[in-house]
Amino acid sequence: MTTDRIIGVFDLDTSTVSKITRDYLVAAEKNGEVINVSQELPKSFILNEKSKGGTVYISPLSPLTLIKRIENGESREIVRDKRKQNAG
Repeated sequence: MTTDRIIGVFDLDTSTVSKITRDYLVAAEKNGEVINVSQELPKSFILNEKSKGGTVYISPLSPLTLIKRIENGESREIVRDKRKQNAG
């Protein structure tokens, strides 16, 4: 995923207090639109633009770390899809 496709970066602890957010994440999981990028404890999720909705990436990195990486242009690809890594 590249930064130009990011809709938002969210803290899992604070954003999941909202029932709307929890419902969205449950629906995204049921629709196969959630990708866990690590087996580590998740700290954030990234909503990625997609033609039929959005893909949700669950990340062990804090939202602050992800936002700093985006702002500093450290990497155009901040989250790697595990499916692509396993295929290669």
